[in-house]
Amino acid sequence: MRTWSRRMLPLLAAAVATLWASGGGAQEPIRIGAVIPTTGPLQVYGEATINGLRLAVDEINAAGGVLGRPVELVVADTATNPQVGVEAAKRLVAVEGVVGLIGALSSGVTIPIATTVAKPERIPQISTASTSPVITTLDDDGFLFRTVPSDALQGVVLAQLVAEQGFRRVAVIYVNNDYGRGLAEAFAGAFTGEVSAMVAYEERQASYRGELQRASRGDPEALVLIAYPGDGIPILRQALEEGFFSKFIFTDGMKAQDVVDAIGAPLEGAFGTAPTGDPESPAARRFRELYEARYGELPPQPFIDSAYDAMMLMALAIQKAGSTDGTAIRDALPVVANPPGEKVIPGEFAKARAILEAGGDVDYEGAAGNQNFDEHGDVPGIYSHWAIRDGKIVEVAVIRP
Repeated sequence: MRTWSRRMLPLLAAAVATLWASGGGAQEPIRIGAVIPTTGPLQVYGEATINGLRLAVDEINAAGGVLGRPVELVVADTATNPQVGVEAAKRLVAVEGVVGLIGALSSGVTIPIATTVAKPERIPQISTASTSPVITTLDDDGFLFRTVPSDALQGVVLAQLVAEQGFRRVAVIYVNNDYGRGLAEAFAGAFTGEVSAMVAYEERQASYRGELQRASRGDPEALVLIAYPGDGIPILRQALEEGFFSKFIFTDGMKAQDVVDAIGAPLEGAFGTAPTGDPESPAARRFRELYEARYGELPPQPFIDSAYDAMMLMALAIQKAGSTDGTAIRDALPVVANPPGEKVIPGEFAKARAILEAGGDVDYEGAAGNQNFDEHGDVPGIYSHWAIRDGKIVEVAVIRP
């Protein structure tokens, strides 16, 4: 019966939305915007992120919505481009009337949205994938949060893992934006071996052979590639075609089966790191059950669970605030994410809302891990050591710094 109920969740959500729309005690929906790349270098992550968001919205609406109103997700494409992303966010706020923003994915898009839209418009923003250390000290007036940890820590974890795997001299090629620079610098500062070259690349180039040639000087044993699939795939192809590199190390931006399928056997044995939740926690297990009941097998790529968490936190904060005022939502986000409060996990929105309606507090434990926001809107994190084996991405170990 429990499995049947999970499968019926989208139908129940649709039925509730229809009832609201037909005037059965209905109110206007609460609109939450998502600035997500549905085109461009991060498209593969954008599509999966939307699935995580929709899964949360369906659960929220099947439970009766927020403040007695249904939640409506409004998606706008950023194309992983700062200018496009800012214009999309402005349109969501000014035209679509959203009361909160989820996204963007790339730090280079999230940051300008935070400073030019979220802060001046007093709209809370939760990024599901932006990991740049710059975000920690950004002047955002407290309106920017994220459900993934900072790369200041991932760089250290990756450096330790690379050393443990026996590499003593590596080169780094990184995307020239806040994400790439921050992670590359954190890695280089922590690696106990030699970083023979640090080479930045600009996105959407026809060729990356110049960058690869510079990175290959000094006879490095492997290439640490900090990139997104849209650029990372051609970089890998050119690295192999020209004989610049044969061994590769990745970060979260390249953890996508599309990359493995595009390159094939030469990536066998490559590995990397990515933020992750504890796969054996009750929250993560429950999220997997919900996702698989709706979409089938959960893909190995990151940020689906962190997207679900962001939507759940936004909805809980609106319920806690008792208002759709942006400043009130901002102030309520740490309250529903942090102790004290009764712990709730994915699949328990109805329970959480009942606690809040009764005047209590909740502590949301996320699918992507502990979502306790600090004073900067940052969360602690654990990491996945993942690898490519037999043409598939596999989880090797969970690293708890």
